[in-house]
Amino acid sequence: MEKELKDRLPILGIEQDCILSKQGDVTLVYQVRLPELFTLSDEDYEGLHQAWVKAIRALPPHCVVHKQDWFLSRSYQPAAGHRTSSFLKQASERYFSGRPYLQHDCYLLLTRKPGGRKVSSSLLSNLLYPTLVPQDALESRIIQAFLDQAAQFKRLLEDTRLLQLRQLKGEELTSQAKRSGLIERYCYLPEKEDQPLYEDISFGEDMRIGNREVAIYTLGDAESLPGMCGSRITYDSFSTDKTKFPVSFAAGLGLLLPCDHIYNQYLFVGDTQATLKQLEKKRLRLQSLSAYSRENAIALQATNDFLNEAISQGRLPVKAHFNVMVWSEDKERLKMMKNQVASALAGMDAAAKMETVGAAQIWWSGIPGNAADFPANDTFDTFAEQACCFLNLESNYQSAGPDAGIRFCDRSGRPVFVDLFDAPRREGITSNMGMLVCGTSGGGKSMTVNHILRSLYDQGAHCVTVDIGGSYLGLCELVGGYYFTYSEENPIRFNPFFIKPGETLDTEKKESLKALLIALWKQENEGFNRSEYVALSNALQGYYQHLQNDPQVFPCFDSFYEYLAIQYVEVLKGHKVKDRDFDVDNFLYVLQPYYAGGEFDHLLNGRENLDLLDQPFIVIELDNIKDHPILFPVVTLIIMELFISKMRKLKGVRKVLTIDEAWKAIAKSGMAEFLKYAFKTIRKFNGVPIVITQELDDLISSPIIKDAIINNADLKILMDMRKFQGKIEKLQDVLGMNEKGKTILLSVNKDNREIFVDIGGQVMKVFKNELCPEEYYAYTTEGTERVRVLELAAQYGSMEKGIEMMVQQTQKKGG
Repeated sequence: MEKELKDRLPILGIEQDCILSKQGDVTLVYQVRLPELFTLSDEDYEGLHQAWVKAIRALPPHCVVHKQDWFLSRSYQPAAGHRTSSFLKQASERYFSGRPYLQHDCYLLLTRKPGGRKVSSSLLSNLLYPTLVPQDALESRIIQAFLDQAAQFKRLLEDTRLLQLRQLKGEELTSQAKRSGLIERYCYLPEKEDQPLYEDISFGEDMRIGNREVAIYTLGDAESLPGMCGSRITYDSFSTDKTKFPVSFAAGLGLLLPCDHIYNQYLFVGDTQATLKQLEKKRLRLQSLSAYSRENAIALQATNDFLNEAISQGRLPVKAHFNVMVWSEDKERLKMMKNQVASALAGMDAAAKMETVGAAQIWWSGIPGNAADFPANDTFDTFAEQACCFLNLESNYQSAGPDAGIRFCDRSGRPVFVDLFDAPRREGITSNMGMLVCGTSGGGKSMTVNHILRSLYDQGAHCVTVDIGGSYLGLCELVGGYYFTYSEENPIRFNPFFIKPGETLDTEKKESLKALLIALWKQENEGFNRSEYVALSNALQGYYQHLQNDPQVFPCFDSFYEYLAIQYVEVLKGHKVKDRDFDVDNFLYVLQPYYAGGEFDHLLNGRENLDLLDQPFIVIELDNIKDHPILFPVVTLIIMELFISKMRKLKGVRKVLTIDEAWKAIAKSGMAEFLKYAFKTIRKFNGVPIVITQELDDLISSPIIKDAIINNADLKILMDMRKFQGKIEKLQDVLGMNEKGKTILLSVNKDNREIFVDIGGQVMKVFKNELCPEEYYAYTTEGTERVRVLELAAQYGSMEKGIEMMVQQTQKKGG
C-alpha cells in the first residue's frame, strides 16, 4: 500500500531557523564555503584537519555532525544583465555557453539528540516507526546551550580563514512556490532548484526516485577502510620529481569524481566515558574467548590498542559513516557511475560496498535533520582524528562578477572571472596593482596579456602598450586603437606640442616638454643650470601665448622652433640674456635635425593621431628603433609624457601601462627610474603597470627587474616552468615564493594552456587561459596566421570580418 511522504517524513517542522524532528532532534544547518581545489599546501591541509578535530571536541555528547556535499552536473551560462558585449566577448560567450561542469554545494548539519533517545538500527528506524512525541522536552535552556556550543564550533572552523559558514534561514530550508528547499531537494533530487519536482519514491528491489535509480556505496565497516589515512594525499597528475602536489584524502569522492553524486559524512559524538566503558566490557569478553579463535585474539589486540590510544593520548572516540549516492535514469550511465565510485574508493585503498537491503534506511537518515536516526549497525568506531580524514575539504574556484574580472577557466575547464586588482586590495591581500608576467617563447605569454588587456579595455580602461615584436597588432586593429611603429617608408610620428583647442598649458605639460627639450639638447653626462631652465620655461610660455594670438599657427615642433629663432631671440636680446646663461644659438643648432628638412623632422611634427589623451588603446612598437641612440630615448620620453598625462588627467579611469620586452632597452637608456616610478606611484591614480619578460635569467640576474619591478609587483603571472626545475630554487628566492607556490607553479602544464597566478604571495592558483577561436586569431603572434587574418580583414573591410572568415575557413578545413 502506498503511503504519503508527508505522513512518514521524520521532520516535524522548522522553528527559529532550526529543523525539528518528530523524535525531538534539533538541527542547525550551515552552508559552508570550502577552500578551492588545487590551491592548498600540506600545512593548509594539516591546519584544516586540526581545526575540524578541535571543533568536534567542542560539541556536547549525543551530537551528530552530518556534512553533505552535493555535486551536480550543470552547464555554464553567461551572466545576463551586464554591459554591452564587444565582438570578442560575444564570441567568447557563445563558445563557453553550455559547457558542462560540476557544481558543488556543501551543507553542514549539527544535530542534538534528546536524552534517552532510542538508538536506531536497520531494524528500528523512524522510516518504519514514526512518532510525534519527543522523549526530551525542548527546553529553551537546553536549546540555548546547544546554540552556544554550535557558535563555538563555527568560530573554531572560521579561525582557519579557509572556511566560511553561513547559517541557513528557515525560508531556505523550506520549499517556496518556485524554489525547492534543502529537504525537498534531497527527497526528490530535482534538476534545478527553481523547478520543484514531486515524484514517487520506491524501496523495492532497486531504490528509485521517479524514473531515476539510486545507488549508495558505503564506508560503514572498519574492515572496508584503508589501512592508512591522513589529512592529505599526493595527487600524482600534478606532482614532479621535486614536488608532491597535495589534495585532501577524500578528494577522489568530491570534485574529482566526475558525475552527479552526494557525499554524506557522519560523525556521531557520544558520551566518551560510556563508550570507553562499553569497549572495556567488549575487551573482557574477547579476552575470555581469545583462546578459542585467532579472530577473537586479533579483535582483542585491536580493542586494547584502541583503548590505550584513547586514554594515553586523550583521543575523542566517535562513530562514523561515509557514503556516496549516485543516480541516473539511464542504466548504462548508472553502471558507468558505479564503476567511477568503486574506482574512487579503490584509489583510497578502501573496499567499496554497494548497499542493497539497508539502502532505504541509509537514504532516509540522510534527509536533512534526520541524521540522529542513522542505523548504528552501519557505523564504525574510530577517533575524531581519523574520521576527519574522510571529510571533503575542497570546492570549486570562486568567480567574481563578469564586469569586474578577467575570464579564465579553472583546471576542469569551467569559466571563472578573476578580479586581479580591486578585490585583493580591498581584502588587504595586495597593496599595489603592479604585475609581472614571465614565460618562455611559446608558453602563452602574449596570449595571456592580450586577453587581460582586451578585458580591461572592455571594462573602460585606457591601455598604453610598449612592445617589441608586434604582439598586440591584431588586438589594436580590432579595437580601433593607434598603432605606432617605425619604418623607412612610414617613420614614427608624434606631436607632444599639440594641445586641443580650448585647453591651456598646464604645469604637468610644461614640465614634460622641458624634460623632452633638455633630453634633445643635452647629453646624459651634461648638466643644465638654473638660467637655462628659466629660459626654456619662458620660451614655452611665450610660444603658447603666441599660439593664442595667432590661431593660424599649428602647434608642433616646427612652429616652436620658428618662434624661438625669430621672436624669442628678440625677447632674449631685450632682457640682455648672455650666452653663458642660455646659448640660444647652440640650442637651435642642436635641435635643427628635428626641424623641417632635418634628419628627424617627422618625429615631433605629427598631424594625425593627435587625440592620444582620449584614445583608450595605444600601442608603440619599438623593434626597429630599440638600438637607435637618438630616436629611442626621445620616443620613450614621449611615452612617459603620454602616460603621465593620462594618469593625472583621466580621473576615475583605470590606466594600464604595459611594457613588453622593451623594458630591457628602456632600462639601458637610463629609464630605469621611470620603471620604479611607474610601479610605485601609478597605483595612486588607479593605474596598472605590467612588465613582461621572456628569459628566466632576466628575473634571476637583473637588478632592474628585482629592485624596480618584482619588489613592487604584487601580481605575478608565470607560465610553464617545468623545464627550469634545476633553477627553480633561484627563481623561488628572487620572487620570494614559498614551498606552496613552488609546488603549484611546477604543476603548470602549457599543453593545457595553464598559467600560474600569484596574488600578493597569499593567493596562488593555476588557471587555464582557454580562448575561443575568435580570440585566438585576434591575439595570435604566429606569422602566417597573423598575415592571413590581416589579408582577410583588408579583403572584407574590417578586422572583425577578417577574424570571422578566418574562423570559418579553419573550421571547414578541420571538418
